[in-house]
Amino acid sequence: MVSSRRTAAPAQAASALRRRGPVLERAILEAALDQLSTVGWNGLTMEGVAAGAQTGKAAVYRRWPSKEDLVVDALQAGLPALDSAPECGSVREDLLELCRRLRAAMYSRPGYALRSVLHECDTLTAERFHGVITEGVIEPSVELIKEVVRRGVERGEVRPDVDEASVCDVIPALMMYRSKVCGSEWEEGDLVEMIDHVMVPLLRLQAH
Repeated sequence: MVSSRRTAAPAQAASALRRRGPVLERAILEAALDQLSTVGWNGLTMEGVAAGAQTGKAAVYRRWPSKEDLVVDALQAGLPALDSAPECGSVREDLLELCRRLRAAMYSRPGYALRSVLHECDTLTAERFHGVITEGVIEPSVELIKEVVRRGVERGEVRPDVDEASVCDVIPALMMYRSKVCGSEWEEGDLVEMIDHVMVPLLRLQAH
């Protein structure tokens, strides 16, 4: 009788041959996001990621020499793209819908993973991920807010002298602050309040 160990070996070898290059790398990055979402930054190990990707630890270390390198790439590959501004007919509705999309990104699996990293890492380690959150979340969201505001100026809803550099930072700053520092889940009412009581007054045309 052939042992189960002997019969399993060829199947495992065939699986390893099939999963190479980009396919294997994608599996490793997905496994890293899974680990971050379940056990957090402190619980993530290269061994655990390898097991989740059904590959050997050496395959992980060949591509990513450190846990930080792996997580940076996993977050960059997984964060949802923020590449189009909503067009709902008014600045208020556009900003509200954009906030919903930002919230969805923050509470997606990669977004949750990123927040776990920022919450658990020490200051020096967290600096490695500054570029990820800036380039993947903050800068795209600010650019989309600017687009919404400019359309509002063209429609006569927004005062033409609005200071884009500061006003367009308000939404991501508040959302990141309340998420990281206050642990806010940003319910729908929170988003509406931010738009109606902060953003609309900042953008509104001045009464003569």
